[in-house]
Amino acid sequence: MRSLSNAAPSRRRKAVAALAITSTLALTAACGSDGGDSGSGGSAEEVDLSFVYATSTINAMQEMALGAKAAAGEREGINYSESAPAGINGPQQVQMFQSAMQTSKDGILFETLTPDLFTRPLTQATDSDIPIVSIDTAPPEGSGVEFFVGNSNENVGRILAEELIKQLPEGEGGKVVLGNAIPGLPTIEERLAGMKELLETERPDLEVVGPLATANEPTENFNAWNNLLKAHPDAVAYLGAGAQDSVSLARLHESTNATWLAGACDLDPAALEGLKNGHLFAISSPEHWLKGYIGLRLLALNAQEGEELPTGWWNPGELLVTADNVDEIIARQKDEDSRAAWFKDVAEEQFANIDDYLSDLEN
Repeated sequence: MRSLSNAAPSRRRKAVAALAITSTLALTAACGSDGGDSGSGGSAEEVDLSFVYATSTINAMQEMALGAKAAAGEREGINYSESAPAGINGPQQVQMFQSAMQTSKDGILFETLTPDLFTRPLTQATDSDIPIVSIDTAPPEGSGVEFFVGNSNENVGRILAEELIKQLPEGEGGKVVLGNAIPGLPTIEERLAGMKELLETERPDLEVVGPLATANEPTENFNAWNNLLKAHPDAVAYLGAGAQDSVSLARLHESTNATWLAGACDLDPAALEGLKNGHLFAISSPEHWLKGYIGLRLLALNAQEGEELPTGWWNPGELLVTADNVDEIIARQKDEDSRAAWFKDVAEEQFANIDDYLSDLEN
């Protein structure tokens, strides 16, 4: 059975057992154990669910949407819709969320890169008794949202840094440059903090530079990394925290016939190809598909079966992709069916053992 790395940050406390939901989720998990679709069956009562997310143009968000769509497709009676701006546009996403409040009163799956704009809209939704599940980015304080599905982003960064340490001879020193594509966004900041803390603790002979600002959009990101390479030509490694970082670094490594090491996060197809061809040493994947799947599946159970949503933080874990498993992950990422097949056992194990994944949400 496949499993993902799962490590909660120290600021979270392990929750007491959620006995009211454990048996329900375990039973739901068993629905697919006879070879059918996981989580399928149950009531055919028609319900309206939606996923509102930050942008349709970033690979991470596309993965979450595919996971949510897969969960919606497992049960009859789910009227599922999704909406996102074409590019990060917080005010436009707020409008889309407010529209979803009118059309998807049975539940909204929610992700944003501009959480400060959503305290009031989320409060309006929860005050109207619309079930909300936040994924990827923790809900803002005071929003009334009590359930979150997301990684320990510190650990997403930490496992990448751990792999880098294995690649660098001990005691030889050198610079490691960290790049931040979205300064101020907690998700990215936490990944970089995990990288920096581990590198400084485990390898004091290395000089950690940054994090330095790059950019989120493809052209700007590439140009920013190109400038960082020129500013720090003697660096032994460059690490990014987002999908576009991995794409740019792989392209630059190839075009310059570089000997430095590069790694980043998220499974953009171009990044996976770059890893396979030796231009990245590793990719740390937050496994975005799984977050979308878990969140939407729980909303469906709530809407059709009347099961209470969990409260707290469900940490589904993360996955390090290296030369050893890149072919497997490329095959997994081929299409929607291949993703669903690969994640089937992972999802069922988590639904059957919820106490291992659920802890307090302090927001």
